Formats: sequence, C-alpha cells, structure tokens
Amino acid sequence: MTDTQPSSVPEINEVDFSDLRASLAAGWQDFRRAPVMGLAFSAVYVLGGWLILWAMTASGQVWWTLPASAGFPILGPFIACGYYEISRRLEAGEPLTVRAVFGVIFRQKDRQIPAMAAVIVVYFLFWNFLSHMIFALFLGNATMTNVSSSVAVFLSSQGLIMLAFGTAVGAGFAVLLFCLTVVSLPLLLDRDVDFVTAMLTSFALVQENLRVMLAWGALIAVALFAGMLPGFLGLFVVLPLFGHSSWHLYRRAVT
Repeated sequence: MTDTQPSSVPEINEVDFSDLRASLAAGWQDFRRAPVMGLAFSAVYVLGGWLILWAMTASGQVWWTLPASAGFPILGPFIACGYYEISRRLEAGEPLTVRAVFGVIFRQKDRQIPAMAAVIVVYFLFWNFLSHMIFALFLGNATMTNVSSSVAVFLSSQGLIMLAFGTAVGAGFAVLLFCLTVVSLPLLLDRDVDFVTAMLTSFALVQENLRVMLAWGALIAVALFAGMLPGFLGLFVVLPLFGHSSWHLYRRAVT
C-alpha cells in the first residue's frame, strides 16, 4: 500500500442486514483465497490465549482466567489489521505477499494506529483491574479456602450477584468499545485521519444504524465466545471470517 494522502472527513452510510450478510460472504471468500495468512494471524491470538491460561494456572489464580478471557477479545483489533490489509489487497488486485502485508502493518507505527492501540490496551487493563475490584466488593469478606479448587462461593447469593453485576458492567464496556472501534481501525489503515476522528466516525455509524450494528456486535461476541470454548481453537476460523468481513462492512458503511 502506498502512503496515503490526507482525506476529507469520512461520511457514513445507512446499512441494513443485507450488508451484514454480504460482508460475511465476502469475508469468507477472502479467507478461502488467503487461508495460510489468515491462519497465521489467528495463531498469534490463540497462542496469546494459551499464554494467559498458563500464566493464571501457574500463579494459582485460575479464577482470573474468566475475566482475562472475557477481556482478551478486546485486543482482537490488533490482529484484525492484518486481515484488513489482506482484504484490501485482494480487493485492489495488489500482490499478496508476506513481505507486503507485514510491511504495511509495520509502517503503521508512524501513523495513528499506535495511538488507537494504546487506547485499547488501557481499556483491557482497566477491565481486568475493575474485575478484581468487583470481586473484592462482593466477595472480599467471604470465607473460602481456594477459589481455584472450590467454586461453591460463586454459587452463593453474593457470588451470583457478583457474577450478574460483573457481566452487566463487562457488557457495557464491550458495547462502548465496539462503538468506538467497529470501523475506526480499518479507517485508520485505509485513510490518513487522526484516531479521534476515526473513533467519532465509528461511534456515529453505530448511533445512526443502531439496530443493525448492535446485531453485528452481538454476532461477533457470540462467535468469539464459541471460538474460545474449545481451547481457543475455534478462533482459527472465527477471527479470519470476522476480520475480513469487518473490512467489507467498513467499505459499505464509510465513504
């Protein structure tokens, strides 16, 4: 990809459920056309999930695997940049080589994506901090021997309330981040705009197409959760499919 030129303020379009279906179909086609690269990017994410699981198990804090795994998909947009570039090159008929794809991703260090990445990392870290605070608030005084080996405390009234409250808070955080990132990263990869403009464009898109975009977010969340269940292995398919599809949805939603 050549150096981008300054772009005008992006305009958002109306999208409907047919756009979601078309984006998924196009995303699947891109995955089939470049499966090796898609699986390679997925492997980074899967290995990260295994690393989190190993770290929590080794430290005797298995219970924290739950909030860590719930927050881990927040980092998905980093991996998605690789899928966006693959789809962009397939769309433009440009050479699809490892050097070209990784070269474009590497050059983003001098643009706006690192600033966006910092926002997402802080978000992820804050979610993990908040999950600890919620645990302490509801169960800090509970009598227990080891939460890794005894889950009875989570089935108590306080434990169930904690799980419900934590789920609600986590869902709120996830929705807000989805609103800010659903098209901001492909926009930053595609055009020369600042990360604040990209986030505001993304938020405006969700706001003006609320029903369709929330359905898209829910579909991604369910797919990611299902993909993580079998030892994160389902992400080998889920990530490429939705990574490529997100690029095509961006192309339909932003002009």
